Amino acid sequence: MEAEKMFEMLKKSQEEKGYYFSNDRERVLDLLEALVRNKERYGYMACPCRLASGNRDHDKDIICPCVYREPDVKEYGSCYCNLYASMEWNDNKISHEYVPERRPPEKMIF
Repeated sequence: MEAEKMFEMLKKSQEEKGYYFSNDRERVLDLLEALVRNKERYGYMACPCRLASGNRDHDKDIICPCVYREPDVKEYGSCYCNLYASMEWNDNKISHEYVPERRPPEKMIF
C-alpha cells in the first residue's frame, strides 16, 4: 500500500520539523492515499482537501505540505485537512477547532 510507505517516509522527516500526523490513523491513511492519487493524476501531491487545477505553478501553494500548514498548525494546532498536527493537538491539550480555509478565493478559480 503506497499510503503506508508514504506514512513511514514522511513521519520521521516531518516530526523533525515539529509536525506530526494526526492520531486518527484511518483519516491519515485516507489522506495519504489521496495524495498518491493526486501525484499520479497531476504529477505532484496536491492537497487532497482542495480542488487542484492540474497546473503546478497555479497550485504550488497547495502542494503538500502546503504553505498554509505552518500558520494553521501555529494558530489551530492542526492543518486544514487535519493531516498534520502539533503534539498538543494530538494529546488533546488544545481544542480541536475548525480550521478555516486560508487559500485566497482567486486561487480557487481556474
